[in-house]
Amino acid sequence: MSVGTSFPWMPCSQKRSCYRRHLLRGFATLAGLLVTLGGAVFPPLSAESAELANRPNIVFILADDLGSADLACYGNRDVPTPRLDRMAAEGTRFTQYYCGSPICSPSRTSLTTGMYPGRWRITSFLQTKKGNRDCGQADFLDPAAPSLARILKSAGYKTAHIGKWHMGGGRDVDDAPKFAAYGFDEHAGTWESPEPHADITATDWIWSEKDKVKRHDRTAFFVDRTLDFLKRHKGQPCYVNLWPDDVHTPWVPSDEQLGPQAASVPEQQRKYRAVLAELDRQVGRLLDGIKEMGLDDHTLVLFTSDNGALPTFGGKRSVNFRGSKLSLYEGGIRMPFIAHWPGRVPAGRTDAETVLSAVDLFPSLCKLAGAPLPAAALDGEELSGALLGQSFQRRQPLMWEYGRNATSFAYPQGRDKSPNLAVRDGRWKLLVNADGSGAELYDLSSDAGEAKNVAEQQPEIVKRLREVVLAWRKSLP
Repeated sequence: MSVGTSFPWMPCSQKRSCYRRHLLRGFATLAGLLVTLGGAVFPPLSAESAELANRPNIVFILADDLGSADLACYGNRDVPTPRLDRMAAEGTRFTQYYCGSPICSPSRTSLTTGMYPGRWRITSFLQTKKGNRDCGQADFLDPAAPSLARILKSAGYKTAHIGKWHMGGGRDVDDAPKFAAYGFDEHAGTWESPEPHADITATDWIWSEKDKVKRHDRTAFFVDRTLDFLKRHKGQPCYVNLWPDDVHTPWVPSDEQLGPQAASVPEQQRKYRAVLAELDRQVGRLLDGIKEMGLDDHTLVLFTSDNGALPTFGGKRSVNFRGSKLSLYEGGIRMPFIAHWPGRVPAGRTDAETVLSAVDLFPSLCKLAGAPLPAAALDGEELSGALLGQSFQRRQPLMWEYGRNATSFAYPQGRDKSPNLAVRDGRWKLLVNADGSGAELYDLSSDAGEAKNVAEQQPEIVKRLREVVLAWRKSLP
């Protein structure tokens, strides 16, 4: 605009001054308009949004029937597991972690609820309604129980269950609550779930040759869906159960997966080794995928197993521990546990001091996620500091049960069959039957293999621990 033509009635000096004022006023108006529009299109990050963005993703990998010594970093000398070994080298490896039960459904219940599974009437693997009645248990996990996913969802997390569920659904149990009842936004469940995914359940059974995704590709399928979930919700905190059904029998590797295994090894061991090697490869692919998305320093990845191995191939999958799946000896309940979170979980560390349990994960992960605990009294202790590099001494003993009768529960053979109750307090572990008989006491600080029963030498400790565990057992439904 021309100064001389815009204000013809003014002297030149006044025209220039007035022009400058109008120009500055116009810039101010435009700036205000841009701020207003910018606020509408790009709203400022609220304190709540910023806090949510800083909460870690949590990916919880739960292998199925993986033995206490199946990984090379836990003593396996027959099957290389380089990716899981790398996960341990980049994170912290725990050597005194305990699952909640020596069999799948109650073990998974303890992880989900932070409570002993017997409190929710789940004491064996969930099966037919008749089989469940024979075991004196429920047909599914009561949705009124505390749920870690539900708590994290209420705290702003996006949640997914991907893989094996086995806390209700399958066989003739067709009224199990859906995944949403436990707080999951998305799901891809196996046959033993309320909502089986069509690509892995073509028939009314755990697996079939007709499945679109073959048995040997399932773990890859679950990893693909986990990475996709994290990618789609990047910028939001995510919680994912990644629960493959490897290395549970039957072992059905592809010819390509079986090829590298030595032909001189018995067929079942070759198949097991191939399936374990594939599980290791897929965990490595998950960690690589998280890193490629730029999420590795913002994601806590946990790896463990639901219970001990079966078959053990003469104890090789438990190495120094006595027992197997279905047993309350260490080989049935002491599991590998690896925590990985670059920059937060110490790298290259082995924690041999902290006695960590499945029931501790609920309160510990809530602490790390900034989520409130449920109103229900949990059985676990808040030990998040152990994941971040501190060592802890438990305040309360740990307890287990398995086998409420002699006819409806499966048991291992020979010396691996344990009494049906166990308690660990400090270095002492007592096993005893529910009627108080058959007491066995072991000093785990010097006898982790539970070879020397010292019950007769320590009657006061036996008496104290027997009273504790029998009172606990009587408190359960």
